[in-house]
Amino acid sequence: MNNWPKIPASELCTLIVDCVNKTAPSVDQETPYKMIRTTNIKNGRIDLAGCRSVSKDTYERWTKRAKVLRGDILLTREAPMGEVGRINFDKSVFLGQRVVQYRVNPERLTSEFLLYSFLSPDLQFQFKRHDSSGSTVSHIRVPDCLKFEIPLPSLDEQKRIAAVLSAIDAKIDCNNHINAELEAMAKTLYDYWFVQFDFPNANGKPYKSSGGKLVYNGTLKREIPTGWEDGTLEDLGRIVGGSTPTTENPANFTANGTPWITPYDLSGNQGKKFITRGSQDVSDEGIKSTSLKKYPAGTVLLSSRAPIGYMAIARNELTTNQGFKSFIPTSGYSTAFVFYTVKDSLKTITQYASGSTFKEISGAVLKTVKIGLPKTGVIEKFTNAVEPIFKRQDLLEQENQQLAQLRDWLLPLLMNGQVEVETTP
Repeated sequence: MNNWPKIPASELCTLIVDCVNKTAPSVDQETPYKMIRTTNIKNGRIDLAGCRSVSKDTYERWTKRAKVLRGDILLTREAPMGEVGRINFDKSVFLGQRVVQYRVNPERLTSEFLLYSFLSPDLQFQFKRHDSSGSTVSHIRVPDCLKFEIPLPSLDEQKRIAAVLSAIDAKIDCNNHINAELEAMAKTLYDYWFVQFDFPNANGKPYKSSGGKLVYNGTLKREIPTGWEDGTLEDLGRIVGGSTPTTENPANFTANGTPWITPYDLSGNQGKKFITRGSQDVSDEGIKSTSLKKYPAGTVLLSSRAPIGYMAIARNELTTNQGFKSFIPTSGYSTAFVFYTVKDSLKTITQYASGSTFKEISGAVLKTVKIGLPKTGVIEKFTNAVEPIFKRQDLLEQENQQLAQLRDWLLPLLMNGQVEVETTP
């Protein structure tokens, strides 16, 4: 164990600001000025996807108190509590409420070391210890954000420790970037072939651009290529649901049983295409108690409520709760084609949803969503074209899981001084 002193954050930072901004007036068009909310901060990263765009005047008015600069560390006080991220970009952003902004004194503390300190079990425990909610919604009071005690090795040791963990995170980020590029390629190919109808014709040339004939389909109320048919999502495969064993019987769940997926699991799987398991497994007893069905690898999962539209592909045999309408591909339709066709239909699916407490799409309604059905040969060519992309994405996602496990194993050891980082000669 180390003998590093623990110093309050207020003594190590030149700026600690609680962001009191509420809902900034947004604008319809995309702008370079973005509002970061608690939902954009997760697992040490800041994801700008879904940030609200605002005008330049709003940005300047709401950043008079403090600008957000590269290297600043952000901590969420509530909804959720204890998520951390680091600003590693130069963009015009400002912060929504319940986000605390930390700027280190570089003569005593590095930004990267503060990030990993906040992610360590010690600081996460401090966050929970300072939870003053007394209710179901956890939160940290602003004055307590000044009191968190940071372990303080020398600057050189801080840099060595952060370098090890940063290298792992950099590899994860690189893999994520590669996968995003691969996903854009596969989705572009799908759109090119099945939305724009420029799949290869008999001569290998783009069908529509080369004069391929389109005919009006009265059911779909649009033109489709000759030889294509109208159908519904039900034609893509068997649409199945799930259920939840009673939690009153602990024997229904186990640490090493059949993976059981919930929409909440998919919420933490965003940015990934495949899923192996969720936070819980069900036992054989739990499966029998609710007549749960196991779905094969390649099943396309679609959350059908709370919320609608999260998707993933089963990497292995699994089952789900009742918040899903999943597709087991049949009749020559590949997992890849089903995945993108369902994804392309999400706008219609959402429009068909109903419910008073929360919106839900039923299996019966889902089966009525109309789609165009290409010739089997076109689907086979598409599947062969994207199969290497899917395999590469799957491998990179699994590699990232292993890297994240390595980082999470090393993090407390390094922050406690149980593992030392030697200086390279």
